[in-house]
Amino acid sequence: MSIQSTIEATAASLSPSLRRIAEAVGRNPQLVLENTINQLAQTCDTSVASVVRFCQAIGLSGYAQLRVALATELGKQSAQFGPSDYGADISPTDSLEDAARKIAALELMAIDETVGSIDFAVMERVIDRCETATRILIYGIGASQFVADDFQHKLFRIGREAFAFHDPHEAWGAAALPIGGVVAIGISHSGETPETNKFLRVAKENGAYTIALTGVPGSSLAGLADVALLTRVRETTFRAGAMVSRIAQLALVDCLFTGIAQRRYRFTVDALRRTREVTRAH
Repeated sequence: MSIQSTIEATAASLSPSLRRIAEAVGRNPQLVLENTINQLAQTCDTSVASVVRFCQAIGLSGYAQLRVALATELGKQSAQFGPSDYGADISPTDSLEDAARKIAALELMAIDETVGSIDFAVMERVIDRCETATRILIYGIGASQFVADDFQHKLFRIGREAFAFHDPHEAWGAAALPIGGVVAIGISHSGETPETNKFLRVAKENGAYTIALTGVPGSSLAGLADVALLTRVRETTFRAGAMVSRIAQLALVDCLFTGIAQRRYRFTVDALRRTREVTRAH
């Protein structure tokens, strides 16, 4: 997991003074490279001790290690995407072309980091459960709802009993049924969406195998689940309905779907052919 993605995932759980540092560095990681620890503390209206605690909160020993880690990371990004401040957030002075290239870079990095950090042993266990499930219940709100719909659509086209809910009462009601072999998947980037957390909690209480798809490993949703599948992203200020996190979620869902589809390869190929042909015919 990259330093910038770690900062993104950790920010919400930090104290106000440490969160100011996380938000400032998230908006512009060059601040760390261009400023001493005293200057960064002053910029963030906090103390040097708080900057040190921030470094420790994201798993580093101190400011020197943070500078080295960010310099290395930004160097790799520059080599991959060209000389630019792509690690930084969108600014008011960016041209439309600059903003578009920043978004593209962030989305590409999110896919690369998310897929690169998959624990495939965990993923295999999730696929095993989905393969034998009597029904798969999927729930998310906002942009996560679109991801839930996408996953349900894919599963339904290959004959899996999958249901994505738009109404929380319907989701909770389905989760409350003590039916054997149910898999429940809750999707939330922050992992703190109350409705999604309640869905997973109710499902777990009624015997379902529960899966969290989230960007925050220490979130409430991850804690409620039997297993968590994690995205690695750096969101932008303009996250109306989410942007980068949605792309990472879709990439993770696509990997999960592919694993499930491969289990019945011939049936999957035939099912996709049949559904494609019947829709083309009309």
